[in-house]
Amino acid sequence: MPSAARALCLSLLTLLPLLGAAPTTAAAGRPGPVTGPGQSPPAAGPTGWSLAPAGGGRPSFYAEGTPGTVLRDTVSVTNRSAEPVTLRLRGTGLRVTFAGTGVRVPARTRADVPFTVAVPTAAGTGDRSGTIVAQDGHGGTRTVRIRLRVGGPALSALTVEKPAVHADRITYELVNRGTTVLVPRLAVRADGVFGRVLDRAPRTLPVRLAPGRRLRLSEPWPDRPALDAVDVRLTVTAPGGARATADTSVRFVPWGAIGAGAAVVAGAAAALAVRRRGRGRRTAGAEDEVPRTEIELTGAVM
Repeated sequence: MPSAARALCLSLLTLLPLLGAAPTTAAAGRPGPVTGPGQSPPAAGPTGWSLAPAGGGRPSFYAEGTPGTVLRDTVSVTNRSAEPVTLRLRGTGLRVTFAGTGVRVPARTRADVPFTVAVPTAAGTGDRSGTIVAQDGHGGTRTVRIRLRVGGPALSALTVEKPAVHADRITYELVNRGTTVLVPRLAVRADGVFGRVLDRAPRTLPVRLAPGRRLRLSEPWPDRPALDAVDVRLTVTAPGGARATADTSVRFVPWGAIGAGAAVVAGAAAALAVRRRGRGRRTAGAEDEVPRTEIELTGAVM
């Protein structure tokens, strides 16, 4: 009997590895993707739509031009979906004009949209950037960047206009008349009747003045004279040889103190007039109270 039990145990131990391998073999036999030798499973095809410069090979637009020129190019909209898509096109940062701002692209089709970029006549030399934006009816957007280089001679020029003194500050306007961005420096001088009352050395203003831009600024003057006639001069310079001056005149009169003094004088004059009037009345009354003496002359009657 013991020998029969041992034989049964040995048979079970022999069958166990075969039973454990059976599920693995069954799993390996399930259907799966068919690939050839050395090939990867195919990736899902692209869906949706995209925006890119026409012609391919360009991640963005790049153009060069002088002020006043109009540059032309084309943007492509590719619709890879199974449904048509309607888009709205617009430009930001630059003067972009499209042949049509609305475009409908059928399924699995590409549409090319011409556009122009106008370089402003007052544009300064240097680099600028903008963006072409396309938006679908669901709010989805795609963008392509435009890089623009404006060429031409660099001209540094500016003017100082409308100087004036108001209360405790000097106001003025700066205008960039050149083709380059300016970082101006300001010096202020003021001369009064008895000499100079303000002398500020040139200092860099915290502004960047683009070509054609007009900017209104003010310069504080808290310790201005109370009584004086002053001539003020503003001198503005910028790198590249730009220089401009502007003059204005102002009369400082302490009207508050003068008004208070006038009120005091008027009050004193009124009091004096009242006093004189009372004194005159008392003198007239005294004259009325003096007894009148009448002398009657008598003489011989002829």
